Amino acid sequence: MRLLLDTNSFLWFISGSERLSINAQHLIADLNNQLVLSSASLWEIAIKVSLGKLELLLPYNKLIPEQLEENDINVLPIELSHLNKVIELPFHHRDPFDRLIIAQALTEDIPVVSSDTVFSQYVVKLIW
Repeated sequence: MRLLLDTNSFLWFISGSERLSINAQHLIADLNNQLVLSSASLWEIAIKVSLGKLELLLPYNKLIPEQLEENDINVLPIELSHLNKVIELPFHHRDPFDRLIIAQALTEDIPVVSSDTVFSQYVVKLIW
């Protein structure tokens, strides 16, 4: 199964945080599943690090490539079809990064691994 990790799920997974649900931990660790991370998440992390709102265990330019490779996580680029879907979304969620992740999940028909309950207001497959 292909799984789209939201930003928090990715960060909690790579840090070994207990905030990640047991179900999410098992699905992410299952080598039969293909893990995908939106480039929007990478952008969001970079912005939060640059603003001092997020501290990583290693520098961004070292940690992110290492974790993507180590955990065999593919980066989902932002496509025009994803942006077209953003325009159609109702404003249940105001966060632009989350709205793009939702649009990507809907366009690509990928379930999202997220604890964000607002995601469930969309017709997106949510895993937690």
